Amino acid sequence: MTETVTIVDYDAGNLTSVRLALQRLGRDVRVTGDPDEVRAASRLVFPGVGAAGAAMATVRSLGLAEAMHDYCRTGRPLLGICLGAQIILDHSAENDTACLGLIAGRTRRLDVPPDAKIPHMGWNTVRQVRPHPIWRGIGDDSHFYFVHSFAPEPADPEAAIGTTDYCRPFVSALARDGIVACQFHPERSGRAGMALLNNFLDWNP
Repeated sequence: MTETVTIVDYDAGNLTSVRLALQRLGRDVRVTGDPDEVRAASRLVFPGVGAAGAAMATVRSLGLAEAMHDYCRTGRPLLGICLGAQIILDHSAENDTACLGLIAGRTRRLDVPPDAKIPHMGWNTVRQVRPHPIWRGIGDDSHFYFVHSFAPEPADPEAAIGTTDYCRPFVSALARDGIVACQFHPERSGRAGMALLNNFLDWNP
């Protein structure tokens, strides 16, 4: 029986491309904003685009914050993507927003010179600074697609598993226990992105 992958719907957009990518990999996909379905999921994807403040307001109003904490306590796998990789931390500098606190740390605005373009948008490389099953079969410095103005900064440097340079280095992938998250969009990143998603689907922490 094919495992169903659950995508958390908190009105933060970009769900369709993530769902289609997972379906191309042969998985059944459920998209839900129901806290009970989140708690019961066997494998969870937490994507998103947009602003941290609005996203967290919706997450709380739907009862998803508690549900995601309950889910993560079980050690089952969770993949955060883009905004989902930011608001799993304690706090975001974007609108001074208290976030989920699934991994200790904060989200900071990209540290770039005044003449640099923000958001950081387009293809860039990811340096694999620590081994993780998510990198299986993916070459170091592979290209992934980014669209963001903020980036995760875990409190424990050991949580960083990938970094990217945009004027200065920032953490572009992080992991702790059953949680792995990427600032880039694997669903929009061609072969390397699909390989990463497939690795997540095969990963059993």
